[in-house]
Amino acid sequence: MENIFSAEGLNEIHLWEKAVVHLLNLDGWDLKHTGGGSQSWDAEGYTAKGVPVVIEMKFRNKHYQKKMIQLDKFKRLIDTGKTALYFVNDPKGNYLFWLNNLKDLEPIDFYLPDTTLWSKKKHKRACYLLDERLASIVNITDFKK
Repeated sequence: MENIFSAEGLNEIHLWEKAVVHLLNLDGWDLKHTGGGSQSWDAEGYTAKGVPVVIEMKFRNKHYQKKMIQLDKFKRLIDTGKTALYFVNDPKGNYLFWLNNLKDLEPIDFYLPDTTLWSKKKHKRACYLLDERLASIVNITDFKK
């Protein structure tokens, strides 16, 4: 995967986001890709059952048992009043979290890279760590021979 802090890397991420939207739409969802626009999430629309949703997506090069989401991103998704979903893809699988259903989460501070393309600074940000066992849809791709 390209460096996400380059234009090529960002374009590649948008292609992955569009692929997820396409696959969910094949399953009866009605989603539009919003990544690259002014929204702070990557897709919005309706589930196959007509539930209004917003979806944040992350594509990771490394597997972690706990999936990180920044607290401010979590709140922005919830504050839409729609069902908030968090999709994470990593080398071991795909995970879909229904954020509105998660309770009693404790924020943890992490030093994370600045999202500005030309900066190497890190900022302390509050995040939630979501155990992958909390995901409602899990597709494991780690096949053992």
